[in-house]
Amino acid sequence: MAPVRPPYANGVPLPRWLARLNRRVTNPVLRPLAGRLPAFGVVVHRGHVSGRLYRTPVTTFPSEGGFLIALTYGRDVDWVRNVLAAGGCRLIHRGRPVDLVDPRILPLQRHAGDIPAWIRGILRLLRVNEVLRLRSSSATGPRAEPKTVR
Repeated sequence: MAPVRPPYANGVPLPRWLARLNRRVTNPVLRPLAGRLPAFGVVVHRGHVSGRLYRTPVTTFPSEGGFLIALTYGRDVDWVRNVLAAGGCRLIHRGRPVDLVDPRILPLQRHAGDIPAWIRGILRLLRVNEVLRLRSSSATGPRAEPKTVR
């Protein structure tokens, strides 16, 4: 299947300067809360070049057998590249760690039913039209306890 190309300029729904501001200001404040709030989570991933462990707050939604993560800054950001290179990540969602595998970038509209309508409206206003789909590594579903710590 050919990769889906985003229709927004430069492949980024939100401007790069906002991503830099969020990385330095908003993320450190949100990180302790994001893993417990509905519609948020923290992606725990390792830099594919540096090997360093990172924790990135994201907008996430449980989906059949896994999770969807809204790509609010597009597909060309460090955390997405790291997750794709590693073939998965750990997600802290509502205080529970979940190991996720098989990352795939898909059109948001393919999984629109898994995202609350009011949030879909916000994502549409922000011109977000892609999600990262990850499958739970356990057979019991997205809220299962992980087998190992990464």
